[in-house]
Amino acid sequence: MQFSAKVSEAGKQRTACTIIPVDAKNRLTASGTALDEACGGVISKLLKRNDLGSRLGATQLLSMIEGPAERVLLVRSGEGILSQADFRKLAKASAEAVKGFKDAFSYLTELEVTEADTAWQAQQLALAAGLATYKFTRCLSDAKPHPLAKFQVHAPDRKQLKAVKDGVAMGAAQATGSNVARELGNLPGNICTPTYLANQAKELAKKHAKITTSVVDAKKMQSLGMGAFMSVAKGSDEPPALIAMQYKGGKASEKPVVLVGKGITFDTGGISLKPGQAMDEMKFDMCGAASVFGVMAALAELQPAINVVCLVAAAENMPSGRASKPGDIVTSMSGKTIEILNTDAEGRLVLCDALTYAAKFKPEVVIDVATLTGACVIALGNHATGLYANKDELAQALLSAGERTGDRAWHMPLWDEYQSSLDSNFADMQNIGGREAGSVTAACFLSRFAEDYTWAHLDIAGSAWNSGGNKGATGRPVPLLMQYLLNK
Repeated sequence: MQFSAKVSEAGKQRTACTIIPVDAKNRLTASGTALDEACGGVISKLLKRNDLGSRLGATQLLSMIEGPAERVLLVRSGEGILSQADFRKLAKASAEAVKGFKDAFSYLTELEVTEADTAWQAQQLALAAGLATYKFTRCLSDAKPHPLAKFQVHAPDRKQLKAVKDGVAMGAAQATGSNVARELGNLPGNICTPTYLANQAKELAKKHAKITTSVVDAKKMQSLGMGAFMSVAKGSDEPPALIAMQYKGGKASEKPVVLVGKGITFDTGGISLKPGQAMDEMKFDMCGAASVFGVMAALAELQPAINVVCLVAAAENMPSGRASKPGDIVTSMSGKTIEILNTDAEGRLVLCDALTYAAKFKPEVVIDVATLTGACVIALGNHATGLYANKDELAQALLSAGERTGDRAWHMPLWDEYQSSLDSNFADMQNIGGREAGSVTAACFLSRFAEDYTWAHLDIAGSAWNSGGNKGATGRPVPLLMQYLLNK
């Protein structure tokens, strides 16, 4: 989809649909008034009928006979200065309403939003529009994508035009990355295998000069001593892959940010087999990997002057005669031994070796992203991502990025008091810490392999996908990660 911004006169702007806000007293903004005059006052006349609901974000579509716009979408903006959360509601509601048209022009940037400028508003509008147009069609025989091909945002004046353009570009890139993550997450496990992910990474490198890709295969993993990673992969006929994508936009001397994504392309639980109900959703267990793919795609679009490495720890967790058993002890790449008490706690086993491998890039920061624990879903639901970090400064930077984008996280404890839950009588540690504080003890496990650098862990088990009638990957936390990277 094409995104753009310009200073526009609503009374002259030709488009399939013009989006204008209407406050609680049916008053229009300056652009709305100009458009009303251009179409003979029909908008204000229709507003007097009170067909537009009073709820914030309510919409009403008008088919126009006069004036430059084929249609006008009225959006209820409430009264007074909007909160950022309320503005996002307007952005989402308007995007959903216009995704069936070939193009749209939004004048919602004329609204006032608490602690937010027009660049932020433009970013939210572009992000919402990009997300609204995504539709999974890969495995449908007759599905058609949404037709919205062009989305424009109004800059209130020429002084703000560059800022609005920058905001649109940021939101568009975040949407691109989120949709890449959603597409990979929504693919079934028989298509989206570790080999498929490796091939996708190679294709990305072919298309973009600043991206290079390398893949560590099973034989190389064995030689590197990745016993934890291989303990998960050996139960499957699908070969594992540790994929490294490098985006080189900064100076060669600048240390990269390393993102590590959990890529369990299907998770049966292994010998510790999961219940059959909703097991199909375990195709989403690679959404951490999908999100770092999304970040790489967004970086390729924006071309910022930073260095980023994305590692994908890809494997399939299956029960078989070769699969790891509860009680098995394996040696990780770090040399630390792990007693596997539950083979369904496999994500931390592939991640711990990937975190050790990440040190070879001499990172400034390492952030892993994983659908790691059901305990995080119980703790936070699907609204917030669980955030752990061994440096408070990194945690605050990620929290701030999440607040700005609406892709929010919550800072969880990583206290030494929890570490004893991982004590084992037979190895350096066990891979689970018991029923209590399951998300915390999983993060404690990972922290033992990230002691040599600044590190954060994002548990996206609740935020990475939706269940029920709206089942599908969300693309989170691509917006948060992109905001964090660009803030740097």
